[in-house]
Amino acid sequence: MAIQPWRKGLVIKIDDHTHNTRRFWVQVPELEQFDFTPGQFVTLDLPIHEKPNKRWRSYSIASWPDGTNVFELLIVQAEGGAGTTYLFNEIKVGSELIFRGAQGVFSLPENLDRDLFLICTGTGIAPFRSMVNYIHLHKIPFRKIHMVFGCRNKADLLYYDELSELEMKMPGFHYHPTLSREHWEGHNGYVHAVYKALCVDKQEAYFFLCGWKHMIDEAKKTILEMGYDKKAIHQELYG
Repeated sequence: MAIQPWRKGLVIKIDDHTHNTRRFWVQVPELEQFDFTPGQFVTLDLPIHEKPNKRWRSYSIASWPDGTNVFELLIVQAEGGAGTTYLFNEIKVGSELIFRGAQGVFSLPENLDRDLFLICTGTGIAPFRSMVNYIHLHKIPFRKIHMVFGCRNKADLLYYDELSELEMKMPGFHYHPTLSREHWEGHNGYVHAVYKALCVDKQEAYFFLCGWKHMIDEAKKTILEMGYDKKAIHQELYG
């Protein structure tokens, strides 16, 4: 895959999504249409270091290709993180961002002939939000989709209303948020118990993993122990 050129993006909207996550909408003025594959990421070049490779921060695109030149990023403020500190403190509506992309091969299978498990924590939900909305809008045939999203508290739930509504109008799509630090009416605990319970029949499945490293490591180990082949597992690591 050819390396994409660096481009200028213009921040046209910012929204505080939770206490520590922010949504950034970026327009690409030089393009009439910004094309990408759901699941891909962009790399930002931020003025936080003199060495280029220490300025680069990559983020999955949280929106889906809609024929416009705008894309959305969902970014969590990392404690002590130079990149997110800059983005949260310095970037305003009207600011420019230098970016490269879209890039990456974390994308949907050509044929969704198996159950699809989208297992994520934190802002790892971003590429899966892109994928599911793309499937829905383009009426792509699928068997079942289970989005299993883990976070600590109800206040940390990302895109909760949107995904709950999508579950109601998209037959076969099942949204399973689970909280590890707060008791509520939904799933409690970690994501692993949720997808294990959904796979008791050992149906054919694809497993897509995105989020914190310890979650991905544990999920890969668990899925293999459940009897699935490692070729059924696809991952995108955060942090």
